[in-house]
Amino acid sequence: MQNESKKPKQTSEILESVVREKDTDQVTIGELVEALHERGFGVLMALAALPLCIPAPAPPGYTLVFSVPLFVFAAQLIWGSDTPWLPNWILKRSIKRQFLATVIEKAAPWLRRVEAILKPRLQFAVTRTGERVIGIFAFIFAISVALPIPIPLTNLLPGVGVLVMSLGLLSRDGLVILSGMAVGMVGIIILVVAVYAGSEAAFALIHWMGDLFE
Repeated sequence: MQNESKKPKQTSEILESVVREKDTDQVTIGELVEALHERGFGVLMALAALPLCIPAPAPPGYTLVFSVPLFVFAAQLIWGSDTPWLPNWILKRSIKRQFLATVIEKAAPWLRRVEAILKPRLQFAVTRTGERVIGIFAFIFAISVALPIPIPLTNLLPGVGVLVMSLGLLSRDGLVILSGMAVGMVGIIILVVAVYAGSEAAFALIHWMGDLFE
């Protein structure tokens, strides 16, 4: 991604223009990804992370389902891809233009509120190297999300971290990206401490039982 001398279009404006300029009844996933170009990573990762940010009990396998696309997009960022890759069978899937227009119309006001807060800053975080670092953090957070460990915040905070990083990536806001990394790392620290404490407790119990039956 290259820095632009003029102010880039907001993501909400790009999405609205896709629907407005399309003269057919269907819009393919590929057309959306092409229109978003490098912002596709931010949009797709945010969509995958959003369900993980709901602080509510989830059925088994729920977090794994949404962590898979995070693994895929994070790996592509680490690889240095400019735009997200998706299989052709997904790219060829289409959405009704009217339905997409309705969704964008409802989502655009909320997206604009977020965009009003975000702004390009700390640009080192969105250089090619910075994007690879974002990919590494997103991959680590996806691992934490995928682990079936029923400990509060170990899934939620890494998911929130990916979402915040994705929003920062959309608006080239390095400060927000770094904030997302910090939030996700808090979840990782909680996970490590919980696993360590659990293993220590398990070893202590085994030792106690061994002494008991001697």
